[in-house]
This record gives sequence, structure tokens and C-alpha cells, in this order.
Amino acid sequence: MDITDLDLDRPLPADRIAAEVVRIRGGRRAPASAQDVLAEETPIALTYNGISHATMLASPTDLEDFAMGFSLTEGIVDAARDVRDIVLNVSDDGVVVDIEIASACMARLKTRRRALSGRTGCGLCGVETLPEVLRPVAPVTATTVMRLADLLAGMQAMRHAQVLHGATGATHAAAWLTATGALYAVREDVGRHNALDKLIGALARASMPAADGAFLVSSRASFEMVQKTAAAGCPILAAVSAPTGLAVRLAHTSGVTLAGFVRGDDATLYTHSQRLPD
Repeated sequence: MDITDLDLDRPLPADRIAAEVVRIRGGRRAPASAQDVLAEETPIALTYNGISHATMLASPTDLEDFAMGFSLTEGIVDAARDVRDIVLNVSDDGVVVDIEIASACMARLKTRRRALSGRTGCGLCGVETLPEVLRPVAPVTATTVMRLADLLAGMQAMRHAQVLHGATGATHAAAWLTATGALYAVREDVGRHNALDKLIGALARASMPAADGAFLVSSRASFEMVQKTAAAGCPILAAVSAPTGLAVRLAHTSGVTLAGFVRGDDATLYTHSQRLPD
């Protein structure tokens, strides 16, 4: 992405586009073409103190939240206060997000810089060493308890709040549910990791403690999703689909309550089920 082509005043790209399609229904071609709505993917380049660090494909919405959440869950900064400024710069090729961080954090980042080239749905692309993939996270010690009924109702509420998914059918969502069952924030993205980073960033920017509720995701619970949950200090992760074995092992050791197949009135609790009594 050419830095000389950036425009501070240019609007962000649209998060969806219209496309002409031919529909096949019941094995038969429709007599006329129709319009469909597609979720857009945009290259998002993250730079720290002027140094390029990562480029991801993401939905071009809530990018300040994305920058904050990515910085936190990747361990680039220790707290929201370490992020001094976030500036969005739009070019023909995508969006450059300039993030200014504390000098101590930047010094640490320089010692472990890696080339990270992201693709849709990929949270670990470009990681160079196995220790970086399996980096340790501090155990979650929150004693938050939530009624299982509230968690189930929250998942259904999140589904109804997925505006971009409703229009395109192509995005994931992550939401934060308070311990009392209130749906506080929902973030969407073409990538499930990006959606969770956006959510974590939104909570950090609003000074809302993730430890006082649960993360809900419209995807499977992969290792990275549990890792990001633990990094944010959230005690509960509930996923629509299944977890992986590595995700369950990390949830167990990091103290995260992991629920999968959370659909309708059903759920499967894999770890630390005491936080979700009947």
C-alpha cells in the first residue's frame, strides 16, 4: 500500500456491495437476473509508530476497535492506555491504520517483529515460530457466574443484532453479554478473529471490564478464539459451533469456561462449568 496515496479525509470503503446474479431454485434457472448483497473485504494495514506490522483482510467497519483489540490480544500493548492515538488513512488499495503506542511497548515489539499476512478467517497466518503461536496467557481468575438461560437468550439476541450478516449472510459476529444477561456490544467482520478483536477493542475503549460478562461468537471455538478471550480476561466463551481439542485444553489451563454448540435451548459445556449453573 503506497503511503503517498493516503487521504486523511477520504471516507472508508463500503462494508457491502451489490452484485447481479442468476439464481437457481429447485434446479431451475430464474427467468431474469437479480441483485444480491455481498460483504466486502478490504486490506487493512496496521502500522505501529510508523512501522508496518500486519496486513489483514477485514470488513472496513469499527477499525479503531479492531486496532485496539488486535494490539491487546497480540500482546503488543499491555493496556488500552498504552495506545496513544489511532488514525485511519484510506487509499485506493485499502486502509492504513496508524497506531501510536507507548515507547516501551514499541521497544518490545521491535524485538519480536514478524511478518504477518492475514487472509479471511485466518488468525495465525505468518507467525514464524511455534512459541509465538502457543504464547502463554495469564490465567483468568474472574469469579463471574451467569445463568445458563441468560447465555442461551443472549446468543439468540446476538443473531438478531447481526445487521451485516442479515444483509449478506457472509460475516461472523462477536458480542459481550453482561453477567445479568444484557447484550452490550456486537461487532461483525468477514473474519471471526477480527470480529472478536473488534469487540475486545470496543470494550477497552469504553473502559468496560470484559471480566464481568461473557463473549459470544457465531463461529467455532478455535484455539485463537480462546487465546484472545483469555488475553482479554473474559471468563466465559460461548460459540455457536464446536471447539477444537487444542481450544479445550487451553480453556482448561487458562481458566476459561468454554461452551460450544450454543443453539436454541442447547449447549455443551467443556470446561469450568461452575460459572454457568442451571
